[in-house]
Amino acid sequence: MTTIDLIADVGESFGSHRMGDDERLLEALSSANIACGFHSGDPMTMERTVRLCLDRGVTIGAHPGFPDLVGFGRRTIEMSRAEVRADVVYQLGALHAFVVAAGGRMAHVSPHGRLGNLTVTDATYAEGVLDAVEAFDPSLVVVGQPGLIHDLAAGRGLATGRMGFPDRAYHPDGALVSRREPGAVLHDVDLITERALTMALHGFVTSTDGARVRVDCDSILLHGDNAASVDAAHQVRRSLEDAGVTIAARPRPPVPATEPVRGAALSG
Repeated sequence: MTTIDLIADVGESFGSHRMGDDERLLEALSSANIACGFHSGDPMTMERTVRLCLDRGVTIGAHPGFPDLVGFGRRTIEMSRAEVRADVVYQLGALHAFVVAAGGRMAHVSPHGRLGNLTVTDATYAEGVLDAVEAFDPSLVVVGQPGLIHDLAAGRGLATGRMGFPDRAYHPDGALVSRREPGAVLHDVDLITERALTMALHGFVTSTDGARVRVDCDSILLHGDNAASVDAAHQVRRSLEDAGVTIAARPRPPVPATEPVRGAALSG
């Protein structure tokens, strides 16, 4: 039987700016990536979102990004490995405080936006994120688009999850189409649902040129920043369950018996 973790990015409101409908979106999810204050999110939003997740039985993950409120974490920031590590540890600690205060437990880490994109191909960013996970809590699952970070995490003995993106366009090489390009984000609920089913059941997605692209995923991410996205999340869940797919968060692994090696984490 196929099991899929249905995830969305939440807690991305900031101050008086409201992003998406988290309350309704969370009703469809098994896990959530909560913004940690760098690309979006603020203390009140983080606290509220944590409580919403716990009330609905949704597994909590951290969604650390670049310190880029203006660009919503979607612009490249040149950073050293040590800087990436420090920024991610800072964000993990911020979310962890609210999770512990509410009586919960954080389960995974999923890098946001441009930071997440870079961990797929750039060792500086991938190693920096993994250094942070090892230093903070090596039992956290590292979740993202399949790529370099997964290979490096496996070498460290860290658990990983691989995400598919049914509401994003793919290039033939498997890379996501940049949001700067037309058609990068899909809004047709039926099309998003069809792509989610194909990913979950058959392990591929149709690229921009009509080719089949292999997508090995145990998680499906849906963006929740507009009404159509929320509708898509609910329809995707119904369709997956109707097809016999179990929607559930992945089990969190136990804390490794051996201490992680942290010396390299300070290299810059």
